[in-house]
Amino acid sequence: MKKAVVGMSGGVDSSFAAYMLKEAGYDVTGVSFVLYEPGCMDGCEPSTCCSITSVNDAASVSALLGIKHKTIDLRDIFRAEVIEPFVASYSKGMTPNPCVLCNMRIKFPHLLKSAQELGADIISTGHYAQVEQTAQKLRISDTEVSSAHLLKKGVDEKKDQSYVLYGLSSQELSMLRLPLGSMTKSDVRRCANMINLPSASRPESQEICFVEGRSYLCLLDGTAAEVEGPMINVATGKEVGRHKGIHRYTIGQRKRLGVASLEPLFVVKIDPAENRVYVGSRESAMMREFSVSSINWLIDILSVQESVRGYIRAAVKVRSTMKEQPATIELKSNGAAVVVFDEPQWAPAPGQSAVFYHKDIVLGGGVIDLFRF
Repeated sequence: MKKAVVGMSGGVDSSFAAYMLKEAGYDVTGVSFVLYEPGCMDGCEPSTCCSITSVNDAASVSALLGIKHKTIDLRDIFRAEVIEPFVASYSKGMTPNPCVLCNMRIKFPHLLKSAQELGADIISTGHYAQVEQTAQKLRISDTEVSSAHLLKKGVDEKKDQSYVLYGLSSQELSMLRLPLGSMTKSDVRRCANMINLPSASRPESQEICFVEGRSYLCLLDGTAAEVEGPMINVATGKEVGRHKGIHRYTIGQRKRLGVASLEPLFVVKIDPAENRVYVGSRESAMMREFSVSSINWLIDILSVQESVRGYIRAAVKVRSTMKEQPATIELKSNGAAVVVFDEPQWAPAPGQSAVFYHKDIVLGGGVIDLFRF
């Protein structure tokens, strides 16, 4: 019997994924990570995702399904690899994506490690995306590229989570199975109810799990330096107010600006070197071009780069909820890239991820760089 290690949070998605693999004949072990506990985040109320409570829920579901369960305490590494970089990014005028960091540095590396220790054949989660393990050939900008495994969008467009999985390593992707990728969320809940899973009606987890129920500012205000500075109208160059620390602002933000204006104003630039926040019209927050670094490619980009003279065409997302948009990607010799959208897009934020798609296939992605002034 083949063995599977399933990352379980106690929610309906990972619970039903474990059930599906057991029904498919796998010897399943559920693995849950304790990433924080109530009160550990300076008074911020954490959600149930990956807390001790959720681990207990996952253990109960595992017992109900008749599968083994293992708990791993990763609170120290989670703080070092996710929470501290989260705080540091805001202090530098950037908007981080902790879910991407957690998947890249915590969840999948430790799932893989658990699989190796248990001699498992595959790893799995309840993410809404698809993985194809059959070797295939793609045509990217008229260049043929081979790939042993592909990460693809989930069929449920509203729940597709391929955006937050672009950072997976080749080894992780080769062992990954995502049984919910071909299902919709409503189908999963319906099927979970049919087999009486106690998590069938559990609410959705929050995107930033360690600050659920309160603004992320409750964390940042206690850790980042609150240094006031000028708030500048980008159109006139004049000071229109004072900001309360650049960590309190992100590109595209409209609320909490404290500036009187006849027209709506949005944060359009943040300059950490000068401790300035720039505001302007909605149109001024639209952008066509930006650079991307720390890119993780899921295809053989070197063969593409040699064939297409450093440019490829792809569709790009700069936030998980947006529809990917056509763009040209210029591949730099240092491993970075410049994304140029065909049409300006709303508020790409430094620190967020830009993910590249070819139809429903994830080509790779990276981190949007701090804008130059």
